[in-house]
Amino acid sequence: MTRSGFDFDEEVDRREVPALKPHPMVLGKDGQHLFAAGVADMDFKAPPPVLAALKKRLDHGVFGYETVPDGLVPALTYWLEKRHGWTVDPAHILRAPNILNSLAIAASLFTDPGDGIIVQPPVFFDFYDVITENRRHVIKNPLLLNKGRYEMDFNGLEQLAAKPGNKMLFLCNPHNPVGRVWIRDELRTLADICRRNRVLVVSDEIHADITFPGHPYTPYASLGEAEAGNSITLISPAKSFNIASCCSAFTIVSDEARRRTFQAENSRLTTNKNNAFASVAMETAYRDGEPWLNAVMDYIGQNLSLVRESLDTLPQVTLVEPEGTFLLWIDFRGLGLQQEDLTAFLRNQAGWAVTRGPAFGEEGIGFARLNIACRRASLAAAMTQLELAVLAHR
Repeated sequence: MTRSGFDFDEEVDRREVPALKPHPMVLGKDGQHLFAAGVADMDFKAPPPVLAALKKRLDHGVFGYETVPDGLVPALTYWLEKRHGWTVDPAHILRAPNILNSLAIAASLFTDPGDGIIVQPPVFFDFYDVITENRRHVIKNPLLLNKGRYEMDFNGLEQLAAKPGNKMLFLCNPHNPVGRVWIRDELRTLADICRRNRVLVVSDEIHADITFPGHPYTPYASLGEAEAGNSITLISPAKSFNIASCCSAFTIVSDEARRRTFQAENSRLTTNKNNAFASVAMETAYRDGEPWLNAVMDYIGQNLSLVRESLDTLPQVTLVEPEGTFLLWIDFRGLGLQQEDLTAFLRNQAGWAVTRGPAFGEEGIGFARLNIACRRASLAAAMTQLELAVLAHR
């Protein structure tokens, strides 16, 4: 039990529901004993106000068609202003089923088949699928790992953006999996390059609320009117409040012509239907969930300290220090293993089910992504398993 009264140490059996993280689809049929730390959600119950609001809605008992609740968009804009100092015109906000849906629609509307969409690997693996499944080309502008910290390669971006066929950039802000929370100057440099070369920035900001002290999130569209006009922002409370399976998302488009086009496509694809439970969960989370979020971030921060202290004893394994997200990017190259052997080592010797680095692009070879939004006792046991496995390997 934390000082705030939230019990993040409670053991919840996620196998009682068809949760993806412990599912055989992810762990394999022989993987039920593994430390499930791959899928990017939390193992904690949603905020108590959200649970209470969902129960109240359930108790009403009638689940016919509904409109968007009057309080949902005001709750969102209040949250963005209060939490991040970002004032958003409600007229610029469109509903979306999920972040990936909006990525796909943006790619299909504002690029043509055969065009290039720039990404900055190692990066969220679904970016690649969205691009290729829409018959566009993945254009890589790899991040640079400089003294343990990832940076954008602006010289490389300038060259790629100047090519006429590269018309869009998928930005991950904060970045999954490397944990960077891009600072204002970095985003301004990227914005200048993209604006001059007429490259539209589509910014996935689903991890916006999950940042560590000293690393405030900067909404890309908050940089200025020009940057907002040359961008589309995608946000959702899914990660922040652990409600991914019962919420939707928002697409923020300040350019009026582009917004009308996007809205028309939403209508054509009939993505504008409303789910009563998603509406209730999101509005309540934004309105009443901040104390829970603050508490869970403190808990995750302590989990990070545990991992950091453990890895300090293992010189062959290096933590890329995160600035945000509850996902850790860990460098295992010091073990001297080929990627296939590393995957087997983590699974069979350490007992870890994490996300393989190459899932985020070839730039992730030798790395793995670890989810630390879990019970501390489980994480501590997993770190002990890793320590023993590394010692045995050495």
